[in-house]
Amino acid sequence: MTTIASGTDTLTRDALAVLQPGFTGTSAPSWLLRRLGEGLASVGLFGRNVATSAQVAALTAQLRAERDDVLVAIDEEGGDVTRLEVRTGSSFPGNHALGAVDDTALTEAVAHELGRRLAACGVNLNWAPSADINSNFDNPVIGVRSFGADTSLVARHTAAYVSGLQSAGVAACTKHFPGHGDTAVDSHHAMPRIDADLPVLESRELVPFRAAIEAGTRAVMSAHILVPALDPVHPATLSRRILTGLLREELGYDGLIVTDGMEMQAISATYGIERGSVLAIAAGADAICVGGGLSDEPTVLRLRDALVAAVRSGELPEERLADAAARVRALAAWTASTRSKPSTPSSAGSAAGSDVGLVAARRALTVTRGAHFTPVTEAPYVAALTPVANIAVGDETPWGVAAELRRMLPGTETGSFTGERAGAEALAAAGSRRVIAVVRDAHRHTWMAEALDTLLAARPDTVVVEMGVPQSPPRGALHIATHGAARVCGLAAAEAIAGA
Repeated sequence: MTTIASGTDTLTRDALAVLQPGFTGTSAPSWLLRRLGEGLASVGLFGRNVATSAQVAALTAQLRAERDDVLVAIDEEGGDVTRLEVRTGSSFPGNHALGAVDDTALTEAVAHELGRRLAACGVNLNWAPSADINSNFDNPVIGVRSFGADTSLVARHTAAYVSGLQSAGVAACTKHFPGHGDTAVDSHHAMPRIDADLPVLESRELVPFRAAIEAGTRAVMSAHILVPALDPVHPATLSRRILTGLLREELGYDGLIVTDGMEMQAISATYGIERGSVLAIAAGADAICVGGGLSDEPTVLRLRDALVAAVRSGELPEERLADAAARVRALAAWTASTRSKPSTPSSAGSAAGSDVGLVAARRALTVTRGAHFTPVTEAPYVAALTPVANIAVGDETPWGVAAELRRMLPGTETGSFTGERAGAEALAAAGSRRVIAVVRDAHRHTWMAEALDTLLAARPDTVVVEMGVPQSPPRGALHIATHGAARVCGLAAAEAIAGA
């Protein structure tokens, strides 16, 4: 059983319990183990903490030796956002690919298998799925992380994902409430704003969250976005109207409310993480996610002390902090209880077993053959037209089709190109080889569309692979939309290119 260090008072234990910090390294630092003994109840894992699945399992065992019911959270959406496979790319397609297939049984099976792998590593809380509707195709941070732009499609797949993940004993954390899809700003950098009126929000943004709640999601993550129709002053993470009035009272949600990362600029640059954390708990949040960028003991102590000081000054009601801590411990107790039970596949089953990710990626492909199509039979040149990395995805995760094509067509060469001369530079590098142009959200990058113009004018037999949200009309001798840049999406596309 968990033993709390003597001398740690109830208020301090509660303040530690509501924090979900990160740390550096592939084993637990001594300060983290010490704070677990004093009341810390959650830990967040990021790509920097992952080397292999066996190493993650050893790390989580180390944490549970100190506190047996610790919540170990990770941002493992599959698709473009992976932490468990950060060095290789995900074995599972992301939401947009699953939405393109539109088979809820498949979505449930994918989520179950992903959850089973997380549980095997000792991870019991997944900051997923994204229930955001991709209604703004210029959105720089959601895109393929969304199941799509159709409200009912997103709702049914969100519910399926929650069911599949939790059937493996891993708590789902549906995000980003009340909906981050209709934004043109990344909250990692600034405060996004959604100006939709209340009827639109009710009929669009909130529908997938209602579905997730009905499916029993154990956690919901708030968004750092300003929605004036709901609260003209406070972003959702700091809004009592949104977290308590809307999510708790109107939607009837009784599970854990987790904030998005408090070090993101939308909060840290406007309120500061200490002040922001106090306001979030006061508004109705139960757990403070921090550690994507700030990952040290001083950060944890600063936040703990800020919460304690807010209670003692009367700014934060002690019962609100106690209630938040109780919700964290309740979820921890649920996850601890699931460890003693075998994984229970949903009605979708796991007929595809460990191959379900590749099966889904293959089914998600949209392949269009043009007038200049001829099969690719010799080693081509892969020109990756590479946008600036999305901070939510990270720039350490490989993507594309080159690695997979090399195995099928030995001698395949590749290069990465960015900017207004990308097309000309790619042509020069390709020489006489057949060109495979790989893009990501070409509709959002003028230079990328112009590079395709250059390539296709000179080489009409160019193959185009769109690994983002396909918005532009199909172009090229062969156009393949993968609906995401996971490793399995690249593999499925390479199979199509090579005629496998």
